[in-house]
Parts: sequence; C-alpha cells; structure tokens
Amino acid sequence: MQEKFLLKELCRYAIGTWADIIYRNALLYPEYEAFVYGKDRITFAQFNARVNRLIHALHSMGVKKGDGIGIFSWNCLDHCDVYGSAMKGGLILSPFSPRLQTSELDYLINYSEINTLFIGCEFIEMVSQLRSRFPKVKNYISLETSAPGMVSHHDLLMAHSEEEPDVQVREEDPFLIFYTSGTTGTPRGALYTQGRNIENTRTKTLQIGVKTGDKHIMILPLFHIGGYSHFWSFFYVGASNVIMQQKSFDPAATLQAIQEERVTDIHIVPTHLVTMLALPNIEEYDLSSLKCIWYAASPMPTELLKRGMERFGAIFMQGYGQSESGPDISFFSNKSHQVLDKSQEEQKVLASCGQPCVGVHVRIVDGNNNDVKPNEVGEVVVQSKTVMVEYWHNPDETRNVMMDGWLHTGDTGYYDRKGYIYLVDRKMDMIVTGGENVYPREVEEVLYRHPAVAEAAVIGVPDKLWIERVHAILVLKEGQRVTEDEIIEFCRHNLARYKAPKTVELIESLPKNPQGKILKRELREKYWKGMERSI
Repeated sequence: MQEKFLLKELCRYAIGTWADIIYRNALLYPEYEAFVYGKDRITFAQFNARVNRLIHALHSMGVKKGDGIGIFSWNCLDHCDVYGSAMKGGLILSPFSPRLQTSELDYLINYSEINTLFIGCEFIEMVSQLRSRFPKVKNYISLETSAPGMVSHHDLLMAHSEEEPDVQVREEDPFLIFYTSGTTGTPRGALYTQGRNIENTRTKTLQIGVKTGDKHIMILPLFHIGGYSHFWSFFYVGASNVIMQQKSFDPAATLQAIQEERVTDIHIVPTHLVTMLALPNIEEYDLSSLKCIWYAASPMPTELLKRGMERFGAIFMQGYGQSESGPDISFFSNKSHQVLDKSQEEQKVLASCGQPCVGVHVRIVDGNNNDVKPNEVGEVVVQSKTVMVEYWHNPDETRNVMMDGWLHTGDTGYYDRKGYIYLVDRKMDMIVTGGENVYPREVEEVLYRHPAVAEAAVIGVPDKLWIERVHAILVLKEGQRVTEDEIIEFCRHNLARYKAPKTVELIESLPKNPQGKILKRELREKYWKGMERSI
C-alpha cells in the first residue's frame, strides 16, 4: 500500500463499527502489540490479518453476514480472533461460559440459533458428545488444538487469504449477545448492535483514561460483559492486553505478570483483592507501573476497599452495570476515592458506586415509577444509547424490563445530594423479617469489619416465627476462629437488632460465578427447597 493513500484506506469501513477500529489500528499502529498471551506477542497488523483469514474461512464454510456464531472456551489468543471475525464480518456472536453444565449449554446453544461453534481444547470431548442435540450447528472449530470431526482454527488461518473481506458492517447491525448470569433463573440473551457496543467502549475509555501505550492485564473472562468491555476499551485506542493463561485466578502469577510486563491497568472483583492482600510476600512485587485498579461485578465492602487503598494507593476506580445495560451505568473515579484522610462522614462515599456515566441517565423510582427523594430506597432505572436492544427472541421479558425507554435493573439503591448512587441490593435478595425490610449488603458491610471474617454472604431463610430470618454465611481468614454467638453479638453492637443475623454458618468457600459474584441463589436453595419465596 502506498503511503499517499493511507487516509483513503482509513475510510474503508463505516464509522461507529468495530471493523473501522480493527482496520484503523492495523494501519496506524501496525507494530504495536495488541495482545500478549504466553510467548505469543501479536501486533495490531497481525491481528487484522488473522481476523481477515478467519472471515474468509467462515465464508468458505457457508457462514454469511448476519449469521450467528458461538464460542465455548476459556480466554486465549484464538478467542480474540473469533471476536474479531464477528466485529468485522458482521456476525452475531454468542460467548458461552465454560462453567456451563451440559443441560445449560444445550439450552443456550439452541436458544442462540448459531450455525458455527468454536470450542476450547478443554471442552472438545463434552461438545462431541452433545453434537446430536444441536441440529442448527453445522460447523465445529477447535481452538488451540486439533480434534476428530472438527476443523482446526489454526488450519483455517493457514489456508485462507489475509486480504480485506468484501463485507461492510453498519452501526445498526446486531453484533453480540451476552447471557445473564442465571442468578434469577433461566439465562436470557441481551442483544447489542455494533453502534451500542462502540458507544459504551468510548465511554469506558474516556472514564478510565486509557491511552495508546497503556497495558491491561486480563484476568476476567471474555464471555462476561464486564471483562469484555474493559478488554476491548484498551484495544479501541491502540493499547495492549496481556491475557493470563489461567482457568482460575492465581494472585501470585498475576502480580508477577504485572511486574514483568509493566502493566498499567487491572480489572478485578472484590474476591481478587481479598486473595492478593492475603499473599504473605506481596511487598516483594514491583507494582509501581499500576495506575488503575478497576473493580466491578459485585459490591466492594468498604473495609476491604480501605485495606486495598492502603496497600496500592488511591488508584482504584469502580464501574457499576449489568448484562443488559451495556454495561456501564455509573462511574466512581480515583479522585472520589481520595477520602481516607477525611472525616468519617466524607468517607461514607466509599460505599457508593459513583455518579452516572457520561451519556447515561439514571433515576431511582418507587413501585409506581415515581422518583424518590435523596436517601430514599427505590429501584435503579437507566436510559442510554448503550443499553441492550432487547432480550434475544423474548419480547415478553423485554417489555418487563424496558418500559417507556427506561431499563429497569432490578437493583435497589438510593442517591445523595451530590448524585452519588448507593446500591442496597438486588430486589430479590432483600429479606423481609417480622415485617421489616433488611438489605443484606448493610449487614455484610458490618461483618467485613470483624477481624476474623474473610468473606460474607447474608441471605433470608425460612423461619416459623419471623417468616424469614437473617442468616449469615461466612468464610474465615486463615488461622482465625470465632463462634456464632460472637458474630451475632458483634452485629448487634453495630446494627439495629432486627438486622443482625439470628444464625451463622461457617463454610470453607462461597459459591461464585466466573466473575467472582457470590451466588446467593445457590446458598438459598437448600433452605427453600420445595417452598416458594416471594418479596
């Protein structure tokens, strides 16, 4: 390509699409590293070529623009190629959680209506046994390995051209389906267009302050909207992503990689911070390159956040959102975190999830959809250009959450006079005990202040007298011991008596989804089996 035609080439793909961004980075930053994965270091030009090869390969297999493809894999370099093929080839991608059970995978693959499935090497046998259940899937492509009855992703890349494909995508084209975590029942698919996804990426990039040359370490799964949105925000501006080769979080390996790669940014959930701070040799790592620790996916206990800030400094930022919202709804900047030397009253802001993002309108409403006053609890509702278009093939559920142009999140919270939003809980997690409403997060915040407690989850369980009683489930710090009565008494000293747990359970670990969010539905199951619970 002659240099004098560079600006013309930059206009090849429509503005507001991922095709434009992938090609732009390849032309402007051809030698910059887009991805680091083990020993592999892939430049933006190499990534564009890999994506083009995969799109041509899919065309040869009968896959055309507007078709659905799926991926069932842990994070890997090949994973990025699959995303790129959907971004630039106009395909509708469904990322499936590697932790799905057979029946769940069966349901989602058929619900998504994909015709092509990319499979991680760990799941070859599982998918092979299920193929007869997927009548619409015509193409099976193995990632990072070869497998009987499947086409190798590597072989496809080697066999096809890296020339630009004859495909033009538009902002309004459907692009991505993220599946809800299932904490409320059967997963539903939140559908996004190219334009809506790009809009959220722009917002996140602006708020994080990502610059070309920054380097993000990827420890969250790419199939989840939170990890996905962070990952591609760095790609968006020509920054780099280091993809960890781990199926579960390894705090020591992660800190080592931050030191060696001079990583600037990491996206965590509270559980990650707990395990990092528990490392006995954490002081030995050189983490001076870090400029941002972004946390999201589940509420960060204030006491844990304070400990993290004491160790890493005032480099924490927070985002709040959900699968249906884009994800970002609110943003809590590192500047807003800088209150540790302020009064206790000013430090209360650390319990918030920040203020509404740029381009996002947030209201908190009562059961009649009327706005509540500051410091009154209601449901969080959202309006923006980044929310999902709809639930895939589910108009009834779409109408239930999208009303008059506002997404009803199902999260309860309140706001203060400065516009900071404080989440209380999911509506379904609220406990009604003796006619009084108890929000588990308030109780959990107190529990995290106990020196023996590492993790806490509070749920409502059946009770003959109170109908529901407050029940605390705890994981203790290593080497710590505490009695049920001690925990209950500690809470009664810090809460109204009706909010304090009436029973306490000690376990070795809490069930979590791949994003580190505690699965309270699973915790409740053994108590409510055969019974109906309503709020």
